Amino acid sequence: MTITPADWGRFAGAEVMRIENLFAEADRLKDFSILTDMPGGEIYFDLSKTHLDHGKLDLFIELADARGLTDMRAQLLSGEKVNRSEGRAAEHTAQRGMGNEDSVALAKHLHDRMRALVEAIHGGAFGEIKHVLHIGIGGSALGPDLVIDALGREEPLCNVEVVSNVDGAALEEAFARLDPQTTLIAIASKTFTTTETMLNAASALQWLEQEGVEDPYGRVVALTASPDKAVEWGVDQSRVLPFSETVGGRYSIWSSIGFPVAVAIGWNEFDAFLRGAAAMDKHFAEADFTRNAPVMGAFADLYYAQVVGAQTRAVFAYDERLRLLPSYLQQLEMESNGKSVTRDGVPLNVPTSPITWGGVGTDAQHAVFQLLHQGTHVLPVEFLASKTPGHDLDPAHHQNLLTNCFAQGAALMAGRGSDDLARSYDGDRPSITILLDDINPASLGALIAFYEHRTFVNAVMLGINPFDQFGVELGKEIAKAMNSDADMKFDPSTQKLIELSAL
Repeated sequence: MTITPADWGRFAGAEVMRIENLFAEADRLKDFSILTDMPGGEIYFDLSKTHLDHGKLDLFIELADARGLTDMRAQLLSGEKVNRSEGRAAEHTAQRGMGNEDSVALAKHLHDRMRALVEAIHGGAFGEIKHVLHIGIGGSALGPDLVIDALGREEPLCNVEVVSNVDGAALEEAFARLDPQTTLIAIASKTFTTTETMLNAASALQWLEQEGVEDPYGRVVALTASPDKAVEWGVDQSRVLPFSETVGGRYSIWSSIGFPVAVAIGWNEFDAFLRGAAAMDKHFAEADFTRNAPVMGAFADLYYAQVVGAQTRAVFAYDERLRLLPSYLQQLEMESNGKSVTRDGVPLNVPTSPITWGGVGTDAQHAVFQLLHQGTHVLPVEFLASKTPGHDLDPAHHQNLLTNCFAQGAALMAGRGSDDLARSYDGDRPSITILLDDINPASLGALIAFYEHRTFVNAVMLGINPFDQFGVELGKEIAKAMNSDADMKFDPSTQKLIELSAL
């Protein structure tokens, strides 16, 4: 179905009250917050400080029914071909036990294979391994980097360096922190042809050779959906960890792309990570739309992007362990939903994905919150926090962190008037707060799965396919042309840059 501005224009007639006035309804907090019981502890989703109300929810439910959200959800979770442009399923949920029976069984088999290699490494089969240099890009790097940074802080079984940038300075910086004699290299590439990844991999192999490692290729593990290409490159088949073609890169942390996570924190913890995501899958599959955290999150996203016209969404993690989450969400949301045509190839004439950005509290309060409170841009803000601190220092640290987090949401909503306009805060600025009991493998798995499903609901409501990313390819093609054809001419601006750089 083609999406038109008229679909969102239906909201124009809905009453718009200040958020704080919506709390005059006795059940406001109960109706617009969701408490989910996950394996890693409860996760509380508070959407009460948004402009959503029962009238707007009724309109969203009507649109969801018109878009076939129930059927699309069932298709995704059963392993049907929801990725129409590439003619395949999107089976990241099969990695955690929900989907096509054969795909779930294959995922279990490949997990068992990965577990055997992880346990062999921990058991000394590769000699003393203290470090893993994980080389990937996009989802092959952002997911592992986020999860390891969040969960691998206290006495990891193995230290992991994640390198994605093709700038050699990134590799050199990692080399400086690694002992080549105790380092394993993990190469993560779905096709095993990704230019940046394979160039970094070749340089890492050269580094091992130059540092006197006797069998550099014997220190390489390949994480790929193209195992034949990995073997052709030189990786022994016993150290190739495949994953299915139907698992997209930005949804791949649950597959063998999660290998460095399992090496860093241990298999049991990685399994808990999968189980947390599986619990969120179950919640998404079974909960009514108005009590469904991913669905309600998407409804809020759509209201501010489509009705209010907010072009960005800000995410602030009030926990150092989640400092990489905004970067992870940038790819998940903007690569998935930054499209201009429907899944049927019809041009869209409405906004799609907002620009996702953010930072870490309390740092961000002293950098960008001036604009959030008093700027002319009104945009939705999301706060994340944990009841349990990630340290053993004075409890005052965590108390100060949480009070700052909660105060920002309260201040954005309430504002404060003043005769001095420079000191006046309009308020009525929306926010969502997500509060976890703790940040552990299961709760982090559930949180990431929540964002995956929220992204999917946004896509269904817009009528787009979130599982392809053709927009990534054009720049790559031009870069390859610059590297391979010295006589090729480009526009005058680009040509001058090439000449000045002596490429």
